[in-house]
Amino acid sequence: MKINTNTLNHREDISLVSNNFGFLRLPVNFEPATSNADWVITGVPFDSAVSGRSGTRFGAEAIRRASVNLAWEHFRFPWNFDVRERLNIVDCGDLVYAMGDNADFTARLEAHATSLLTAGKRCLTFGGDHFITLPLLRAHAKHFGKLALLHFDAHTDTYENGSAYDHGTMFYHAPKEGLIDPKHSIQVGIRTEYDRSLDYTVLDAPTFNDLTVEQIVEQIKATVGDLPVYLTFDIDCLDPAYAPGTGTPVIGGLTPDKILKVLRKLTDLNIVGMDLVEVSPAFDQSDITALAGATLALEMLYVQGAKVAK
Repeated sequence: MKINTNTLNHREDISLVSNNFGFLRLPVNFEPATSNADWVITGVPFDSAVSGRSGTRFGAEAIRRASVNLAWEHFRFPWNFDVRERLNIVDCGDLVYAMGDNADFTARLEAHATSLLTAGKRCLTFGGDHFITLPLLRAHAKHFGKLALLHFDAHTDTYENGSAYDHGTMFYHAPKEGLIDPKHSIQVGIRTEYDRSLDYTVLDAPTFNDLTVEQIVEQIKATVGDLPVYLTFDIDCLDPAYAPGTGTPVIGGLTPDKILKVLRKLTDLNIVGMDLVEVSPAFDQSDITALAGATLALEMLYVQGAKVAK
């Protein structure tokens, strides 16, 4: 049967067509800066900064593929609206850069994000390893000024490892570059060694798991204050029971249920940019990690859609 796409309504257009390339079967647009998009999704196939198991360069591809399982749902449970009717979201494919050239990659990602922000768009970026957040923060800080960081992770990534390109050093360098204010930044889900003398607020995994959702949200809001917020989510924040497909899994982590409940209460934060990183599909044959990443990314978009009037 041939489908006349000109007669399909928005919901049918998403759920019936066979596009599996764009996230959530959303339109693919390779010139997003000139589009009418509110949010632009970019995949970043980069894992040259990993300290352990590689493979996150395939993360964005896996997240998009898993997102097809979410595309059929009209109102994403438990929201009462379709985010595709509140926000104009496009997927611009993957960043193109010279493979193996970390300096070229870093410059190109910062320039790409800068061009989108200058055009009035917002960025949701899929890694790739967590190093990608540093050039993204550089672009966002140029546009919005000093940022508050809302960081979900098993690791603080504040380590001084001596390398300019390392997925454990971004939040050591970011405050030194004046990109984020650590006193208004919070790291959630941490369960590895870190320097307690730094100014970040750390909500470690054991504490998170013992607190109520309301207590967690209150601490997040009290920390970030009125600053523009950059939200970065490392999938290894989840316990490896829920996300085994990542390079540096750490047991004793967070559950998807509780994180989703926290995210849903962040609608009044001024979130200006978001990323989701460290999905490494080769270590998860069932793709449950990619599904978790796709679901969390969609939830982030719903948080933004909830701010838009009907």
